[in-house]
Amino acid sequence: MNGRHCSGGLGTRTFTQIGSALLVLAGIGSFPAFSQDWPMLGGTTHRNMASAMKGLPDSWDVKSGKNIKWKVQIGSTSYGNPVVADGKVFLGTNNGNPRNANIQGDKGVLMCFRESDGGFLWQAVTDKLESGAQNDFPEQGVCSSPTVDGKRLYYVSNRGELVCLDTGGFLDGKNDGPFQGERYNGPSDADIVWKIDMMKELGVHQLNMANSSPVVWEDLVFVVTSNGRSDQKVHSPQAPSFLAVNKSTGKIVWQDNSPGDRILHGQWSSPGLGLVDGVQQAFFAGGDGWLYGFNARTGERLWKFDLNPKNIAPEGRNYGVATPVFMDGKVFLCAGQDPDSGNGRGAAYSINPSKRGDITESGRVWNYGKINRSISTAAIGNGLAFLSDIGGILHCLDAKTGEPHWTYDLKSPVWGSPLLVDGKVYLGDEDGDIAVFRANSKLEKPTTIDMADSIYSTPVPANGVLYLMTRTQLFAIGTTKAEAGK
Repeated sequence: MNGRHCSGGLGTRTFTQIGSALLVLAGIGSFPAFSQDWPMLGGTTHRNMASAMKGLPDSWDVKSGKNIKWKVQIGSTSYGNPVVADGKVFLGTNNGNPRNANIQGDKGVLMCFRESDGGFLWQAVTDKLESGAQNDFPEQGVCSSPTVDGKRLYYVSNRGELVCLDTGGFLDGKNDGPFQGERYNGPSDADIVWKIDMMKELGVHQLNMANSSPVVWEDLVFVVTSNGRSDQKVHSPQAPSFLAVNKSTGKIVWQDNSPGDRILHGQWSSPGLGLVDGVQQAFFAGGDGWLYGFNARTGERLWKFDLNPKNIAPEGRNYGVATPVFMDGKVFLCAGQDPDSGNGRGAAYSINPSKRGDITESGRVWNYGKINRSISTAAIGNGLAFLSDIGGILHCLDAKTGEPHWTYDLKSPVWGSPLLVDGKVYLGDEDGDIAVFRANSKLEKPTTIDMADSIYSTPVPANGVLYLMTRTQLFAIGTTKAEAGK
């Protein structure tokens, strides 16, 4: 096992707060009619990998620089997803390309860049856990995609800490929040507002790596703790798997350990949110192979859904590594395992979250079984659902019925997720290629662009620019003035 468990694996202006500016465009759902930030994994609390943004390029060239606005070197290994908010781009990586000559060696790093030109602003640096690969695999860095809410950023460090940062860092010349013990406190360092050490304070035993991407609703931030199994047992069955925390103070509001001692391996998913019959629900994929729905305010468990066929052997059970998506009143999720477990049979589901109790049968809208195990999050719009699997196949389904329209084999493993935007679907693979498809029910051969490095993340659209993170670099891609004039 190589320990790479970071899925592709989260606002200054959240879509749900815009109100009258929202409208339904192109059948994708409710999006603002103007360019927007992408402040979290999936862009909104619904986690759908789709946007109504227009004008994004479908061709660029890394060697010639065509349509490359800027690029920057990040670490030597990067698995999370960038987010864009407050005029900045934030991402997790490692310390393979030290930004501070005085900070050397293997570290977890969250970097902040200026959105306009890629200028480096500041970084949060975290030491590796002394326990090593069992809890914090070498060279993997920070795998959590952060979420930005106003002037606050939330992410999970490689040490299993839920951390709240000031988006200005110490670059703004002040130390915000109650936390005053930053080890690194120069102008290019992060300003910690508060943090919860989930391993020390809550007894969590994370397996290999923590990578959940938090999501914020009203005064709460939600996260999966990454409590897992190792040495053939769940070391901390009573430790919480799911948390809701006050976003201002860092105080725990509610917690839940529903998977208990039934965790199959690790818990590397991220929560999603959705308003169902007037109740805000939080969706958590457990490491026991069940998807859970909670009352987001109170923590009351409302329902659970088994992501596996009946009577399947324990070793064959899949669980949610992907993030649940809420769209058109339904929850969509692909099931899978740690990618080191290989291909194997997976499944994708559409679920009605208005039911209560065990809704494995009553809540199933459809299930699609002709898919490999997947750690990728769905992109849904125009009546279509785009799903990718670890084997490298992109599946296009009817979003209402689950009936397949087409599949396409990229011939390389896929860790990130498809992005649906501007009538196109973008999908990267481990070989370093980006395939650009037309978002139609009839397959058209995609354009393929060589990024010259492995891609474990998902392309991100923000304010008219496509951000693409490879293993070692971040690219800002958009139609440049020179290209526009041709």
